[in-house]
Amino acid sequence: MKQFKHLIKPYIIWAAILIVVPLILIVLYAFTSDGNEVLTLHFTWANFGKFLETTYLSVILKSFRLGILTTLICLVCGYPLAYIISKYSEKVQSFLILMVTIPMWINMLLRTYAWMNILSDNGLVNNFLKMLGISPITMMYTDFSVIVGLVCNFMPFMIIPIHTSLSKMDKSLIEAANDLGANPFQTFWKVTWKLSMPGVVNGVMMVFLLSISTFVIPKLLGGGQYMLIGNLIESQFISVGDWNFGSAISLILAVIILIFMSLMKKMDKQDD
Repeated sequence: MKQFKHLIKPYIIWAAILIVVPLILIVLYAFTSDGNEVLTLHFTWANFGKFLETTYLSVILKSFRLGILTTLICLVCGYPLAYIISKYSEKVQSFLILMVTIPMWINMLLRTYAWMNILSDNGLVNNFLKMLGISPITMMYTDFSVIVGLVCNFMPFMIIPIHTSLSKMDKSLIEAANDLGANPFQTFWKVTWKLSMPGVVNGVMMVFLLSISTFVIPKLLGGGQYMLIGNLIESQFISVGDWNFGSAISLILAVIILIFMSLMKKMDKQDD
């Protein structure tokens, strides 16, 4: 036991350096004003008050709007796919889940550049439309292109949790519902849907949080005109240089994530 404690100490030190210290610095920057020296820190709530300005509130509202829309599309498209996969044998399920996860092996930046080539004015879609004699459609730098990028990048995070819940479901409950005279819709709504709720909740939370916090997809597919929470944080640290305000936004986003994670745990406990 002593040897184990001796081995674990270096990991605790590294965890403190790489995780705890940066978090402390973010909190410190968030609650202080710009230009403070270490020995003369001036604490303030102004960084959080600035976030309540109309310009920045519109950013969070747009982030939530696109996040909710992306989550709904992923749920509507991902649930049937997860349901179909769960109907196959275990070997086939493993293969199909592998097919779902393969795109995640490729870097998100490369996947986003691929969508830029597909949706651009001279991309694959518009070239195909030209072959059919149809006028090209402007898809890039619109809500459509951003949502397509978000959905295609985060769809696996919806499918996998739902499939996990469906594959663990007791199939005898469906047989019992059929024996009691329930029609297919009643069986699905009363049994399958309710038993798959933990997977649905986990998928919804993950897709929503990833959608509102990403910055690469809106920046590339939105042409820089789409300012979501992730883009706002990036611009404050890199372009504007206002680390205090950027830290305050990061802290607000972290609190939102913690709230959603606590809701997820609550739902899991209720399921148990």
